[in-house]
Amino acid sequence: MQALLDAIATTPLPSDAGRLFHGRGGLHPGCEHLSLDVYPPVWVLTSFQPLTDGELATVHSALAQRWGTLQSSPGTSQPLTWVYQCRHSGVPHGQDTRLMAGTVPDPHVVTEAGARYAVHVLRGQNHGLFLDMAEGRRWVREHAATHRGLTVLNLFSYTCAFSVAALLGGARRVVNVDMAQGAIAIGQHNHGLNGVQMSARFLAHDIFSTWGKITRNGPYGLVILDPPSHQKGSFVATKDYARLMRRLPDLLAPGGHALLCLNAPELGVAFLQDQMQALAPELVFEQRLPNPPVFADVSADRSLKVLVYRLVN
Repeated sequence: MQALLDAIATTPLPSDAGRLFHGRGGLHPGCEHLSLDVYPPVWVLTSFQPLTDGELATVHSALAQRWGTLQSSPGTSQPLTWVYQCRHSGVPHGQDTRLMAGTVPDPHVVTEAGARYAVHVLRGQNHGLFLDMAEGRRWVREHAATHRGLTVLNLFSYTCAFSVAALLGGARRVVNVDMAQGAIAIGQHNHGLNGVQMSARFLAHDIFSTWGKITRNGPYGLVILDPPSHQKGSFVATKDYARLMRRLPDLLAPGGHALLCLNAPELGVAFLQDQMQALAPELVFEQRLPNPPVFADVSADRSLKVLVYRLVN
């Protein structure tokens, strides 16, 4: 646990949401089960194995000491707030979430590069904003800024952070599709938080049964594919990603781009590249986006994959 404690002791005062410690990357032996995120003003410690009361007390002491130091900076006066979540088969429902100190804001809104997003750190495993996708959102925003008037299709949109990024960059219109009505509702709220709600459309449907509506709203200058790697009953990457790839040539405008995302440690980059070559050869690979430095991993193949393709005119 020492690597985590060292990271806490040196962290600057956070302003944007982000990861502070990534033991899951395998670069900190003995801490592979740990990660520490900040959704200001809340710290969130996640462990993939149960921690003892003593270990939790040690983390609390480190956070309290560092927070006290940071609070000595001008304009800071909030008490320490932190949440512990254990994700392990040995706890009820596979997870245990506890408020360890302080009070979580309600509503809880965080920022990233000037954008505002609603989050919920006390329920569920997904808190409303995937922190590892920060570079993907940055790329989408910059891409929209350099391709003015862009029309975007955001598949598996979750809470629509990609859509917010695109519209803040200057996209003309974004179509968001996700079968989870609750996530779509948060996405609509996120658009309102950023004043871009008038340029977005939201379809709370199963993507595989909504191709007619999706196609009629096209063609698109950018299609974003960010599906879950394995979600029983809705999407399994090993069999369903190919169904998406086959659709891309018909969804994209000539010269349009596709952003393919995959967060499955067991599937490497070749899983995406080989299938794209076989199923949609009209699209050429341009680049793999870097992950935020804090998400460094012992294996590039194991980490988040975000690939950019372009439809040849």
